[in-house]
Amino acid sequence: MTEQTTTEQTTTEQTTTEQTTTGIAAGVIDRLGVRLHPTGAGSDPRVLLGLALRRNPRRAQLLVSRVLGKHVPTDPRLVRSAGLLLGGLVADALADRPARTLPVPLLHAAVEGDRTAVAALHTAAQAAIGEPPDALVLGFAETATALGHCVAEGLGGADVLHSTRRPVPGFATAGGFTEEHSHATEHLLLPADPGLLRGGRPLVLVDDELSTGRTVLNTITALHRASPRERYVVAALVDVRPAGGELPAGVAALGARLDVVSLARGVVDLPPDVAERATALRAELEAVLACTHTATREHPDRDSRVELAGLGWPAGVPAGARHGFGAAEHRAFAAALPRLADALAPAAGMRLGERTLVLGTEELMQLPLRLAQTLADAGHNVAFSTTTRSPAVVVDEPGYALTSGITFPAHDGPADGPGPRFAYNIGAADWDHVLVVVDPPADTPALHGGLLPALAPYTRRTTLVVTP
Repeated sequence: MTEQTTTEQTTTEQTTTEQTTTGIAAGVIDRLGVRLHPTGAGSDPRVLLGLALRRNPRRAQLLVSRVLGKHVPTDPRLVRSAGLLLGGLVADALADRPARTLPVPLLHAAVEGDRTAVAALHTAAQAAIGEPPDALVLGFAETATALGHCVAEGLGGADVLHSTRRPVPGFATAGGFTEEHSHATEHLLLPADPGLLRGGRPLVLVDDELSTGRTVLNTITALHRASPRERYVVAALVDVRPAGGELPAGVAALGARLDVVSLARGVVDLPPDVAERATALRAELEAVLACTHTATREHPDRDSRVELAGLGWPAGVPAGARHGFGAAEHRAFAAALPRLADALAPAAGMRLGERTLVLGTEELMQLPLRLAQTLADAGHNVAFSTTTRSPAVVVDEPGYALTSGITFPAHDGPADGPGPRFAYNIGAADWDHVLVVVDPPADTPALHGGLLPALAPYTRRTTLVVTP
């Protein structure tokens, strides 16, 4: 999973803006020795992914998706298209028919920044949506919360739930599992209706990246113990598992069927001494990255706040799938988006032609993504990304995936305690406007003293958008 993180976290709790390391360590990835190669049909993983160096002694490389909207500000229509296309492959697997041919040239052109290709890809992906199967989609927090939702949309509006690291008063834990390589290892399942996880219908597990399959197998094993079923489908944007592996054998040992689908397949070649190389590179780079400064608010009079509840958000419709999202919610959500975006644009003071970033926060990805996509459909120049728990090394050099980053304290009272959070590649553009989307538990003094001032050097205006 792309969000797999480290136990080596920044100790400071002040808001900081990271200095980049231009000229300090040219060719970081070359020196690390990590190579990504395509295998099989589908998209080229080298187009969909970039490479960066983790701050993690257990794993050297970070695979940075260019179509996920997590670490890289991305056209929201491209992000949604990737999820819808993946949903189409899941539909083919569930129907036991040959996988459809992906529009690879169009997808690659969209990733390379062709806005005409982006619009065409989104139109084609929406046109391919069929009738929903009787299946449950489960997205992994934090990176695949929106991706899982988009896969469910690609399946015609299937039931969807995403895991969470945030306990919620009034919601009992219906299950959980461990993500062994992550900083925050424990995932909770908090459906409003515990029956959502019961029954024998197929379960579709969605992640941005399959590197070993261990997290998916942990999840399937835990859920199968509580509620056995005959069939599982695993869907990922990119599958870079080594040949064989434990996932197929583990699911077979449970007496269940497994299908795995992805937009791209590849293999990651690592030199035998990759851990030593990574340690040496981190030591060299951290001396520079330790040179941080406290960001200052330059235009406090130009900030604004918008509450979606006052713009006509439909009563009873959740902002995401933390507690489950069914057919009725899909319909109400889709119907509300155009008028909600129409109301948000003037309320936030958005102007056509400006460069706008819609920034989600950790697990809160789906609503910011769909707002951004709807605004882009209306003609706004919008990119989408989200904050993350993932600590990684920032290097300002051509070809490196994370060229800038900001660090700020957690602002939603996390159950696992305070700690730093990050947003990457914010400095890749001169933003006219940043819309930061949070839910009420994340609208805290730590937000107003942390993330918001950290963004100030990169944008002329900031609007805080609060969900119901």
